[in-house]
Amino acid sequence: MPTPDSADARRQVDGPPLPDGDDQPALRDGDDQPALRDGVGSPSLRDGIGSPSLRDGVASPSLRDEVDRLAEAWKRERPDLDVSPMQVLSRVTRLARHLDRERSAAFAGSGLESWEFDVLAALRRAGPGHRLSPGQLLKETMVTSGTMTNRVDRLAARGLVARDPHPDDRRAVLVRLTDQGRSAVDQAFAELMAAEQQILADLDPAHRSALTTALRELLAPYRDL
Repeated sequence: MPTPDSADARRQVDGPPLPDGDDQPALRDGDDQPALRDGVGSPSLRDGIGSPSLRDGVASPSLRDEVDRLAEAWKRERPDLDVSPMQVLSRVTRLARHLDRERSAAFAGSGLESWEFDVLAALRRAGPGHRLSPGQLLKETMVTSGTMTNRVDRLAARGLVARDPHPDDRRAVLVRLTDQGRSAVDQAFAELMAAEQQILADLDPAHRSALTTALRELLAPYRDL
């Protein structure tokens, strides 16, 4: 019998790898879909909330996926636990991995890494002048002071940002987006939006709005993280 920490045991929990061959993220025993009943997966949002295929949380065969199979297996093996959270959070985890890949692909076309885009995007959103203090950049990107100093140094070396004297404090500087940096971040953002539009293409505006509201409520307790 495999031990709880063995590779065989982990495969029993997580199921087979994703189609691209990467190991899929581990599925926790407590992952949620409020509309789920009896541990059976719900269909895609495109079927519409309140449609016949959503009654009793039963998914049509064509919409069932690996998460449905895993949730049912855990419900069978651990009927004492409510495994319905898997129906939501396991799918969120898998979708996040696909989004990370799309981000990397979009940024690579502009010669940027994800962290470079994050800094340049913060400056691009700053409005006319496209300048922020190092402290403001810390809040926008949620990294440590030492990490931000290193990142600004590397971006400045590439000509994507520049340091300007602060007009009100001789000891301080403002980080400014250069023309080259603006061109790179604008291209990367346009490519990212095109990729994300494709991901959401099958959801009509009403379903996008409902999903937006649900995710906002789910994230509310973690807004400061």
